[in-house]
Amino acid sequence: MHCDRSPDLRTVGAKLKDILGVQNTSLKTRRLVVDVCDIVAKRAAHLAAAGIHGILKKLGRDVPNTDKQRTVIAVDGGLYEHYTIFAECVESTLRDMLGEDVSSTIVIKLAKDGSGIGAALLAAAHSQYREAEEL
Repeated sequence: MHCDRSPDLRTVGAKLKDILGVQNTSLKTRRLVVDVCDIVAKRAAHLAAAGIHGILKKLGRDVPNTDKQRTVIAVDGGLYEHYTIFAECVESTLRDMLGEDVSSTIVIKLAKDGSGIGAALLAAAHSQYREAEEL
């Protein structure tokens, strides 16, 4: 819905009709739906950034380091990939939480099929532990 740039928010109206069965919405209603979606996305982005910050803190990567070692954060999912407001809000919130010195060493990269890769790594790691237990 956030990509609908038509003057009458035609795509938003179509989504409301097709997905929710809400017919004949006014332009005011469609604008309200877009605004609510943006508010929810920004809130979710703040929560995601807080989670990332917590992980960085646990790893000791939330403070400036002398060697300027980069930390890469892989993010997977259509929300981050396609909803520009969400991605920008995650990055700006993280920058606000960490400060410029630390955030300049943080890189957020989109990871395609990160869930599948993560599942494969977890399965491989688990199989190593099972082999060790059987010995």
